[in-house]
Amino acid sequence: MTQPTSEELMRIDRAHVWHPYAAIGDATPVFPVVSAEGVRLTLADGRHLIDGMASWWCAIHGYSHPVLNAAAESQLAEMAHVMFGGLTHPPAVRLAERLVSITPQGLDLVFFADSGSVSVEVALKMAIQYWRDFGRPGKRRFVALRNGYHGDTLHAMSVCDPVTGMHSLFRDVLPQQLFVPAPRAGFAAPADPADVRRLEQVLSEHADQIAGLILEPIVQGAGGMRFYSPDYLRAARELCDRHQVLLIADEMATGFGRTGRLFACEHAAVTPDILCLGKALTGGYLSSAAVLTRRAVGEVISAGEPGLFMHGPTFMANPLACAVALASIDLLLSSHWSEAIAHIERGLQIGLASCAELPQVAEVRVLGAIGVVELVAPVDVRSVQPRFVAEGVWVRPFGRLVYLMPPFVIEDSDLAALTSAVTKVVACLIVVDGQCRPST
Repeated sequence: MTQPTSEELMRIDRAHVWHPYAAIGDATPVFPVVSAEGVRLTLADGRHLIDGMASWWCAIHGYSHPVLNAAAESQLAEMAHVMFGGLTHPPAVRLAERLVSITPQGLDLVFFADSGSVSVEVALKMAIQYWRDFGRPGKRRFVALRNGYHGDTLHAMSVCDPVTGMHSLFRDVLPQQLFVPAPRAGFAAPADPADVRRLEQVLSEHADQIAGLILEPIVQGAGGMRFYSPDYLRAARELCDRHQVLLIADEMATGFGRTGRLFACEHAAVTPDILCLGKALTGGYLSSAAVLTRRAVGEVISAGEPGLFMHGPTFMANPLACAVALASIDLLLSSHWSEAIAHIERGLQIGLASCAELPQVAEVRVLGAIGVVELVAPVDVRSVQPRFVAEGVWVRPFGRLVYLMPPFVIEDSDLAALTSAVTKVVACLIVVDGQCRPST
């Protein structure tokens, strides 16, 4: 069969493919990728782009890694998939054991899901069923942080910021949750007492209704790439205990080393009652997620009616995904990942520092392998995205943010090229009609 040309592929794409967060007929350019290796994407026209996104933060080892390729090929020779209802298999059992051993102490049970958003749905359902089986069925609402983001499925949308969380269109059909202000104190500062008091007030006033507090520990991702004080997370843990509320930690963006700790909860030395993991779990090879919880939560649900947890994704614990996840975790833990993250952090701090002097920049912030340039107005992606591609890098801005979350294996020269490209493109932006656009 003759392979379609690049032009034919793009014609078919424009006619039939609906891209994320895009309208049909959207003029925002789409760039065809034909291969990826290391930290580089190869476009159909032969150009190579240094990937500053790690494919939405999941490809921590880069692309086409020989260890992960070998794990996938080996498992593929055994079985690609088998249902998990009534069956089990070595990759799932070994992965569950590994996750329990490396996550904060006290998380003993693993429920597998097939995507990050679904894992949040699982966590919320788990909390609701726990309290119902505990004899407190009125506890079925959730508290969440402003500027938070937890996914695009229905109940996950309800705990995203109703204004900045991209889901205001669905506000009238979503469950109505409770929200508290996002913590104002930065990562290196003590928690703002007023923020803690506001959280305490909401938990105290609505304790009989609240099943859980859900948050992204330390780093709020798609809701604004904000970093906040570990003191706030410690206070949240204590307040949840005091008011009998489950603490749910969404570590989609932060899990597996991104912030400089293996899990962001470790910055505050706290263990959540429920922990959601995904994205980097498989090193970006396959969609998979995991929900970890305390044994006490599972025992209450198992002793209640109907005596089981009411959830079961078709592709949960997919053997291929589990095998690659095991290889990815082993690859990470056998590397000098902590030193690598610290090195990337220094490179981002140095490389992005000059952006802070630009009038169109509100703030530059860096934590671990995350670098953020926040602008004074939203980015016009349609005009700005091609500028980054022209500079030989893949950087995908959103809202007011131009940010970098590169693979952990990135070399100094490539990191310098990324930060140089960001600095160059941001320097040419001006505010026109409320958006940041290139000046020429």
